[in-house]
Amino acid sequence: MESLGQTWRKLTRRNSADSETAPIDGVTPHEGEPRQGSLWKVLLAVLVLVLMALLALGWYWSLMPPTFNVSARTEAKLEQMNSPAVVGATTTITLMSVAETLLDKPGGYLSNDVTPPSWWLDNMPNWEYGVLIQVRDMNKALREAFSRSQSQSLEDKDLALAESRFNFNNDSWLFPPSEKQYRQGIEHLQGYLDRLVDPAHKDAQFFARADNLRYWLKTVETRLGNLSQRLSASVGQQRLNTDLAGDAAATASTPKPGDEYVKTPWLEIDDVYYEARGAAWALLHLLRAVERDFSDILIKKNALVSVRQIIRELEATQSTVYSPMILNGSGFGVLANHSLVMASYISRANAAIIDLRELLEQG
Repeated sequence: MESLGQTWRKLTRRNSADSETAPIDGVTPHEGEPRQGSLWKVLLAVLVLVLMALLALGWYWSLMPPTFNVSARTEAKLEQMNSPAVVGATTTITLMSVAETLLDKPGGYLSNDVTPPSWWLDNMPNWEYGVLIQVRDMNKALREAFSRSQSQSLEDKDLALAESRFNFNNDSWLFPPSEKQYRQGIEHLQGYLDRLVDPAHKDAQFFARADNLRYWLKTVETRLGNLSQRLSASVGQQRLNTDLAGDAAATASTPKPGDEYVKTPWLEIDDVYYEARGAAWALLHLLRAVERDFSDILIKKNALVSVRQIIRELEATQSTVYSPMILNGSGFGVLANHSLVMASYISRANAAIIDLRELLEQG
């Protein structure tokens, strides 16, 4: 027979073993650890899936919209309105279509978005800004030149209101959002178009004259020249100051060094590239519209082929970029420099526009 002490020691060891495996609040000490590890794995998997979905969505939203057929878009719009084709309708409808593409492309207007994936995308917002600048310039030309017979004639009320809407801040998220202002600008362009194609309204006009076309081309020339300089500065340039060249009596408010080094910051190289790509995309459509509305003037000046050459140079800027990023190799180095390639097309288009303006100025 076991002694009383031996029996007590056995019971004590058994109770100790039972207490080690006894559940605490219904869960054993080893039972909660696998469940907690599984929960973290599920959360990590969900986070990875959400991140991949946002990356895919950002890639889709960053795809550049394709070009559209200006003539087909104009004919469809006039057929929808049950209106005849008149001078200026193609330019107005094309301007509206470019602005609508800015708002209705995949992802919509992204420059003012503050939610993912928009807030880490910068290529498309810069593309949008390039398009927006061309929309503003053409609307300004419509208000100040194309729709007016002379400098002291009344401006068109819809074009004036559209210009103020398109000049609204491009990154306003609320109160009001930029998209709302640009939609109103398109509505005012529609109001101008409605009166333009209606013979009963004599107050809406479009004058296809050589001096009006030169007015707009002068603005385009300035914009393209600026973009060409900024694109060329991707590799850095030592530039001489030519601000006062050609006029011995010219002065400037602030003196500048005669020789300075100009270089686009590394983080802004792709921004300038996509801004130029957006400007060229909008401009080639507007030039196709001008080719139709000013065809008589261009044929008379034997300048139709010049417009088509400009359009061809701008079409080359829309070629597919196969690199996952905008490369910035040296001009004659191993790697490509996409900015210099874009600058080449922009510069040639700008030079052709200068020649076209001079040709239109001749009698």
